Amino acid sequence: MSRVELFERIRRDRRLDPDASVRTLAERYKVHRRTVREALANAVPKERKKPPPRRSVLEPAYGLIDEMLIADLSSPRKQKHTTARIYQRLVSEHGFTEAGRTTVYTYVARRRTELVGELRERQMHLEGMVPQQHLPGEEAEVDFADVWVRVAGQVMKCHLFTLRLSYSGKSVHRVFLSEGQEAFMEGHVEAFRALGGIPTRHIRYDNLKPAVQRVCFGRNRVESQNWVKFRSHYGFDAFYCIPGKDGAHEKGGVEQEGGRFRRTHLVPVPDVASLAELNERIAEIDRAEDSRVLHNQRVTVGFNFAYEADLLAPLPFDDFDTGTTLNPKVGRDSRITVRQSHYSIPARFIGRRVRVSLRANDVVVFDKATVIARHARMTRRGDSHDQLDHYLEILLGKPGALAGSTALATARAEGSFTSAHEAFWSAARTAHGDGEGTKALIEVLLLHRRLPAEAVTAGITTALRAGSTSPDLVAIEARKAAHDAGRALLDERDLADLGLDTAVIPVITDDMPDPRLHPPTAPTSQPAGASVISLHSKRELPASSSPLPSVAIYDQLLRRTKGTTA
Repeated sequence: MSRVELFERIRRDRRLDPDASVRTLAERYKVHRRTVREALANAVPKERKKPPPRRSVLEPAYGLIDEMLIADLSSPRKQKHTTARIYQRLVSEHGFTEAGRTTVYTYVARRRTELVGELRERQMHLEGMVPQQHLPGEEAEVDFADVWVRVAGQVMKCHLFTLRLSYSGKSVHRVFLSEGQEAFMEGHVEAFRALGGIPTRHIRYDNLKPAVQRVCFGRNRVESQNWVKFRSHYGFDAFYCIPGKDGAHEKGGVEQEGGRFRRTHLVPVPDVASLAELNERIAEIDRAEDSRVLHNQRVTVGFNFAYEADLLAPLPFDDFDTGTTLNPKVGRDSRITVRQSHYSIPARFIGRRVRVSLRANDVVVFDKATVIARHARMTRRGDSHDQLDHYLEILLGKPGALAGSTALATARAEGSFTSAHEAFWSAARTAHGDGEGTKALIEVLLLHRRLPAEAVTAGITTALRAGSTSPDLVAIEARKAAHDAGRALLDERDLADLGLDTAVIPVITDDMPDPRLHPPTAPTSQPAGASVISLHSKRELPASSSPLPSVAIYDQLLRRTKGTTA
């Protein structure tokens, strides 16, 4: 008798004999009184509680087996996994011996059928791409791509920013140290400036952290406040793609463009002195690529862009300040700390707070509206960059600290502390001692604030040739070199205006005829070993047409005698 039939008979007996007690019915059917009460309360018996399923010893290997079976769905028919082969791979490749062959066979037989059914359900829609039409001037796409660059001899990982117009395919690329918000917005500013306008509809993005704080349901996003200000300033909307690989197809043009540009123009690894130099080179490449013809197009990128450029929205009058403003305090070591990196500041600002504009590739330091320092941005924690010029006033009182200073090591590495400086320092210490000789070098280094580096180096070389280590002599010779260089530049411009060859007259001095009135003739040959030295002639004051002043009134002083009054 089933439980349903038992309940039906108990309920029938109660209908026929309402005075039958629970105990009587329980004894009649040999069941517990609880079962009788349950039958009288409900005609349908409750389902028995099923014990929780016992965990299979094969459960840790479910994912490994599923991967093999899923791979079989696209494998040749005669090269699929057998159950024995699956068991062998679990033991040999993954060291899984907890389950026996029978357990594996049972799971594979069941799971293979389930995966085939899931595949048929997914094939209700097919994977593919639907061609899209993009109207001119309306849409663009943005993305970052990783790229390696050798900067000043050091290989570092950088990031290639790409903005691509969807209609013409015109692209703008820039390389930054990071994918931070400063680089993200500065890349837009550079791209808008290069394009001469802004897309009127929207720009497509994936869910980049510089723009999106949180991904919500669907395409809703919580944007960062600074990014909202940036979009409002330039007047465009953002279209955020679906997260994951599926979203990459919604901006496939820029996904492909970043890789193509990297393979075409950044292989082998670029070797540059700075990222600014690399970006100038990339800007030239972007302009040259206007002659490129895209796939399935009959005209060049530049031809389509010439039509699209007139339909872009105009740029605002002022650029958006993409830098992050900070106000650190200058420490006793004449440094500030910005994002866990350290940068030197002129020593006169020790103990004060300065304003810092943290940009994509630069750190610019201001005192009110005056730029007092500029450094290349560093991204690694604890890195530092010191400029020797910032410590010269301190070193005048502590000359012994120069030899081991990080600022001197940096200047040597960057090439600003040349072999001429080294030779002058060595000669000065030999002549005056370590302390006084170092002070003489520091006075020479202070000349770099007022004179070009080439002129100071020339002054040092001339002083050493004369056997002198006097900073005053270096200053005099440096001023002469700067003056001669300026005059030579002006003379070359004048000769270029006259159409004359600068190789014929390398230097024009005051005692030479004016080339505008007397064109130069071919130079005569000089005897071997002879050298021509031209000296500046003494300039005469122009003749004055005014009469000389009279001194007759002073003759009265000669006629004065003792005792007379004035």
